[in-house]
Amino acid sequence: MITLKGNSIYLRALEPEDLEFIYAIENDENIWEVSNTQTPYSRFLIRQYLENAHQDIYEAKQLRLAICKDQDFPAIGLIDLFDFDPRNNRAGVGILIHSEGNRNQQIGSEALELLIRYSFGHLNLHQLYANIGVSNDASVALFTKFGFQCIGLKKDWNLINGVYQDEAVYQLINQ
Repeated sequence: MITLKGNSIYLRALEPEDLEFIYAIENDENIWEVSNTQTPYSRFLIRQYLENAHQDIYEAKQLRLAICKDQDFPAIGLIDLFDFDPRNNRAGVGILIHSEGNRNQQIGSEALELLIRYSFGHLNLHQLYANIGVSNDASVALFTKFGFQCIGLKKDWNLINGVYQDEAVYQLINQ
């Protein structure tokens, strides 16, 4: 049985009550570099997004789930499958724990483990990949912990604070 509940967190579909949380994330300039965001989002646009969040992954080609602490409904982070490609059985993965106070508590590890199990066990994906800036040591450690391997480097890929930085592609193949 596929479950999206771990020992201390669970993953759930987005709810209308997540509006302010997503608004805060999408408008946090400190994380725009990892989310490839360049402009702020209005509450109106996020409300529209949430109204369409019920779309099936096969229709939307993405799945965004809220990361919640056990027994606590409010989201503390988001984990995404994006660029879902059912023909080739692959998808990209992104994860964000918003508050620094919730980082380094194994929440990201548990969320990623749940998503990997769901992706391979329920969606029957063959591979997952992640694009990670080479200076993002926490993300590199998280993904390599689960067997993701660096398969390539995109030179000068992201312009961050006026400096071009490399981005690595990590891949996990379901054996």
